[in-house]
Amino acid sequence: VQLVESGGGLVRARGSLKLSCAASGSLFRINDMGWYRQAPGKRRELVAQITSGGSTNYADSVKGRFTISRDNGKNTVDLQMISLNPEDNAVHYCNAYIQANRNYESEYWGLGTQVTVSS
Repeated sequence: VQLVESGGGLVRARGSLKLSCAASGSLFRINDMGWYRQAPGKRRELVAQITSGGSTNYADSVKGRFTISRDNGKNTVDLQMISLNPEDNAVHYCNAYIQANRNYESEYWGLGTQVTVSS
């Protein structure tokens, strides 16, 4: 199983970016998917999470600015980010709980994509 992120980059404050993540490999079922981020010197933190049914959960710091969505047919999860500010500078990681078969679920991480917001 692989998670591959795309869409990071450099943007000015108050700008927008969209991150995408595609899962591939042995995918019997994909359960929760989400995005985490880690800024230099800080712990990795949850940004947003979405269940297979579409229920979402956001960190307080991104509510109203970020929107998570998924396409179960394409095995993808996106994070639309608007009104970015320098506090959003971080490596953003895709996360997913995936069953490769009926009985076993594992947690997977992408390699991360850098989001840099200039003031």
